Amino acid sequence: MRLPWIKFAIVLAAIWMVAGGIIFLARAAKPTPAKVVQYLDAHPAAGASSQDQAKMVDTVAAQLNGLTYEERREVRMSRKLDAFFRALPPDQQSRFLDLTLPAGFKQMMDALNKMTHEKRKEFVDKALADMKKHEDDELPPDKRQLDATGEKIVNQGFRSFYSDASAETKMDVAPLIEQLQRNLQGGR
Repeated sequence: MRLPWIKFAIVLAAIWMVAGGIIFLARAAKPTPAKVVQYLDAHPAAGASSQDQAKMVDTVAAQLNGLTYEERREVRMSRKLDAFFRALPPDQQSRFLDLTLPAGFKQMMDALNKMTHEKRKEFVDKALADMKKHEDDELPPDKRQLDATGEKIVNQGFRSFYSDASAETKMDVAPLIEQLQRNLQGGR
C-alpha cells in the first residue's frame, strides 16, 4: 500500500528538481549589469581581430537589449561601455548602434510614458538646465557638426520619440526637444 505513495513522492520530487534546475539556468542566463560589465572587462575590443570584435558586438548588444531601462542606465554609468565603443572601428560602432539604439530608445520612451506628469516635468527641467548650461560653450569649428554616429543617434532618438511617446509625453517633453533642436541647429 505504501508503494504507490512512494512512487508518487519520487515522481513529484523529480518534477520539482527539473523545474528548479530550469529556473536556476534561466536566472543564470539572464543578463545583469554586473554580467555586462564583467564581460566588457574580460573582452577588451582594442587589439581584437575583426571577427572577435563582431562577436563581442553581438554579445554585448544582446546582453544590453535584455536589460531593463534602469539596468542599461547602470551599465552606462559604469563608463565601461564607452571605452568598449570607442575601441571599435567605425563599421562595428555603426553596427553596435543599429543593434542597440532602437531597443534603448523604446525603453526610454516607455519609461517616460510611465512617469507621472510631475516626474516628467522634473526630468525635462533638469535636462533643460543641463542643456542650457552648455548651450553657450564655444566648440572649436571642427567639433560643431555631428559626425555620422551622432547623426544616427539623434535620428533614431527622434524616430523613437515620435513613434513611441504618448501624446501627453510629447507635450511634456516638447520644450526639451525644442532646445535640443536649437542646440543642433546652432552647432551646424
